Amino acid sequence: MHEPSGRYTPPIPRAVKVSPVWVPILMFAFLGIGTLLILLNYTGVVWDTNNWILLGGLGLILAGIVTATQYH
Repeated sequence: MHEPSGRYTPPIPRAVKVSPVWVPILMFAFLGIGTLLILLNYTGVVWDTNNWILLGGLGLILAGIVTATQYH
């Protein structure tokens, strides 16, 4: 019989996960557009100040953060 040696050998990874190119592009797009929306909302250059636009900008920034967690 095979006797255990007492040393731990980590398992060999089956496949290394690699994210597609569009993941970081989408992440930076979400973060940039969300930030731009919030800045445009507060300056009032394009439209009047609106809470829904602010919420949309925050939602896009949150989507960028969630996308960042999917990057390998």
